[in-house]
Amino acid sequence: MTNSESNFNLDGQQNESIADYTSDNIKTLEWCEHIRLRPGMYIGKLGDGSQSDDGIYVLLKEVVDNSIDEFMMGNGRQIDIDTTESHITVRDYGRGIPLDKLEDVSAKMNTGAKYDSRAFKKSVGLNGVGIKAVNALSTHFSITSCRQGQTRTITYCRGQKESDTGIIPTEEANGTRVTFTPDASLFRDYVYREAYIVQLTKNYTYLNTGLSIYLNGKKYTSRNGLLDLLNEKLTADPLYPIIHLGGNDIEVVITHARQHGEEYYSFVNGQHTTQGGTHLSAFREAVSRTIKEYFGKNFEYVDIRDGIAAAISIKVQEPQFESQTKTKLGSRDMGPDGPSVIKFVSDFIKKELDDYLHINLETADILLKKIQQNEHDRKAVAGMTKAVREKTKKIAIHNKKLLDCRVHLNDTKGDEDLKLASSIFITEGDSAAGSITKIRDVETQAVFSLRGKPLNTYGMPLPEVYKNEEFALLRAALNIDESINNLRYNKVIIATDADVDGMHIRLLLLTYFLQFFPDMIKMGHVHVLQTPLFRVRNRTTTRRMGSKQKSQKPSGDTFYCYNDEERLKAIELLGDKAEITRFKGLGEISPDEFRGFIGPDMRLDRVTLRKEDAVDKLLEFYMGKNTSDRQEFIINNLVIEDDSQIS
Repeated sequence: MTNSESNFNLDGQQNESIADYTSDNIKTLEWCEHIRLRPGMYIGKLGDGSQSDDGIYVLLKEVVDNSIDEFMMGNGRQIDIDTTESHITVRDYGRGIPLDKLEDVSAKMNTGAKYDSRAFKKSVGLNGVGIKAVNALSTHFSITSCRQGQTRTITYCRGQKESDTGIIPTEEANGTRVTFTPDASLFRDYVYREAYIVQLTKNYTYLNTGLSIYLNGKKYTSRNGLLDLLNEKLTADPLYPIIHLGGNDIEVVITHARQHGEEYYSFVNGQHTTQGGTHLSAFREAVSRTIKEYFGKNFEYVDIRDGIAAAISIKVQEPQFESQTKTKLGSRDMGPDGPSVIKFVSDFIKKELDDYLHINLETADILLKKIQQNEHDRKAVAGMTKAVREKTKKIAIHNKKLLDCRVHLNDTKGDEDLKLASSIFITEGDSAAGSITKIRDVETQAVFSLRGKPLNTYGMPLPEVYKNEEFALLRAALNIDESINNLRYNKVIIATDADVDGMHIRLLLLTYFLQFFPDMIKMGHVHVLQTPLFRVRNRTTTRRMGSKQKSQKPSGDTFYCYNDEERLKAIELLGDKAEITRFKGLGEISPDEFRGFIGPDMRLDRVTLRKEDAVDKLLEFYMGKNTSDRQEFIINNLVIEDDSQIS
């Protein structure tokens, strides 16, 4: 059949798919229209501010990154950030944008100074996209440049210019000020959380010693760079003083702690590369090889790295990231005329770390004992884990408890955004898994169903835990037996009932992760799914009620409420017609209702781990054998719920 013949069906009629595809289907969008149509290409997910990687924080980063680039080039030692729940102002004291190019820089794609490596040698952003994305995705965007006694301000709404002062005199210091309000029609019910902005601010100061950032008037600065960062991040005491090494375009800190797994923080040109990249891979390899060669013993890399906590920051000319959100470095070279990233990092670690260990013999001795203990523990469970793995493989082949998805975080190929969307819901029993299973996204959402309450692993030796079949199956599903780097899902979501048993199961799972895989929590992989506690309705029309919703009294709506405050608001809106149902288990929520609860706007509480949390003491109190102390605590803090209005 010829191509022309294939355009017709058996009846001789032209195929509708061909006939409907005309030149009218080809459209050219304005720069801001494209950003607004496909925001995920530029800032990742939208979100509402409840997660640290939500789009409103990416907008803030795009603005601050420009100010950081000025500092890195030796211009301006202070940045002011002022926030409310809905908008941000960022003011730096750098050189200021050339006034005649202010509109081009803020509203013309692929326009910026960073294509000229002489002006910005080691910037984060090089494509002239970030500030335009902030402009296009904001209902109010104002940019002001002050330069040598002159200033200019341009304001926009959703990328469309509204006003321009032109170039006028000023007494303000040189620099740039950007104020923006994210578009609430895109970032629905969003609120800036100060805790996330504080952490972002701290990271900037750790990576730029000498920089002062005033966040809402409070000063943040760092004298010791990555040493300050690791001291804040460590939740267990280091076994030896943190090794702090620095050189041209590189800074690293390394220690081991009383914990399992590996914990890394990596940065490129001040950008937190949460997914690592070529620099982190080179760093892990170089540290392991250098330590092995120093001791002259045939240690396994896994024994050298178990319990390690480290950070690396490098500066690369014209960095290449694997997405616009810049979470993973793809660059192979330090610059057009520089060495490879692998060689640069490896040569630095080989010399500096080896020299450090030769000078600091006490640290070297502690490190040796830690590696030997890791080796002893690994060998103690080697035969057992092999038997467990063989048993797990046999069970897993016909394991109906895991319903997998198609895309995984550790896939070597494929769309990076889909990999980051990969998630697994850990549910209690088949009934809870039923609703999720029927309406999940099979591309990126997997389900693992527990058989009941898992083992309380607190205080148990590793060999005993490895014997447990339930956790063996879970480890196999997550693919973390060998290394956290093999994790198959970006989000591990605990989805349990909103009752006492559900809370207990949640605590048992968290105890397991905290003890044996704390790096999963520190890297932000573990979450708890929020599901509605109440359904308030007067008819069958459904509508989800967000915590910030303000509207007129609806007609015939169903509200899903996540707390008592939302329940009372819904009752007030519906009046006497309100019918209230209390959900006590996930199995009580129908698949159609559940669809919105695990969709793009699902509510997740990210499990965090901070130094001040005193995890060992918390686990001992809540999961240990001090039953009488817990009983007294429960009695003293008991809250009696009024169910009189709930049917």
